[in-house]
Amino acid sequence: MSVTATATTSDQTPLYDAAEWATRVQLAACYRLMPRFGMTDLIYTHVSARLPGKDGNFLLNPYGLMFDEITASNLVEVDPDGNVVGDPEWGVNWAGFVIHGAVLRGRPDVNCALHTHTRAGVAVSCLESGLLPISQHAMVFHDRVAYHAYEGFANEHEACERMSADLGEHNVLVMRNHGLLTTGETVGEAFVRMYFLEMACKIQIDAQSTGAPITPVSDEVREQVARDFNKPTDGKNLAWEALLRGLDRTDPSYRT
Repeated sequence: MSVTATATTSDQTPLYDAAEWATRVQLAACYRLMPRFGMTDLIYTHVSARLPGKDGNFLLNPYGLMFDEITASNLVEVDPDGNVVGDPEWGVNWAGFVIHGAVLRGRPDVNCALHTHTRAGVAVSCLESGLLPISQHAMVFHDRVAYHAYEGFANEHEACERMSADLGEHNVLVMRNHGLLTTGETVGEAFVRMYFLEMACKIQIDAQSTGAPITPVSDEVREQVARDFNKPTDGKNLAWEALLRGLDRTDPSYRT
């Protein structure tokens, strides 16, 4: 399904330009996919997308909606100071604003940030060892994971600026005793990265729960896996494109 529909006023004037509408559709798709992959925590996590040409404004989920209720047109725009743009029915989660605002300010190369509180992700974030490169899913992040110490609810700008500094140039952050965060140049890149990170955490917890020795893998092999997975793709994201086709077959209402 192509992106052709867009929200309009009563006289059929488009509310958004083509670039913004495309971003809204991509972000809405991400929200719809998260419950399908067990990446939600009721209404309390969030994904952001930078709005092209909007001087630091970005989109967040309407706070209070379940992720399967989110559509391209009900996503909420906020400015760099946390002010909601326009007159939407719903506001945004303040913690979501300060986390994502800090990440997007600190990383002009990032256009999407995705934050989760999954059972496996939080479990790994509580372990002193953090994420272990013991599975192929985890090895794609070998030496490419940052960590941020827990500072309570992420409501303060100063704490989130420290979190952004800890992220640095990485695209994966383990937020200690809290959860996970991934970033991407595109929404699809951030989502697929989180899928692999979440799988890595699940595999680690499953393997550790057996109490059996874990088969070691050399640093050389781990690095080779990471290099192969993270090599440039010329802008193609086949997994994301397949996920969108699946959404369009089952419930394309996210595009409205």
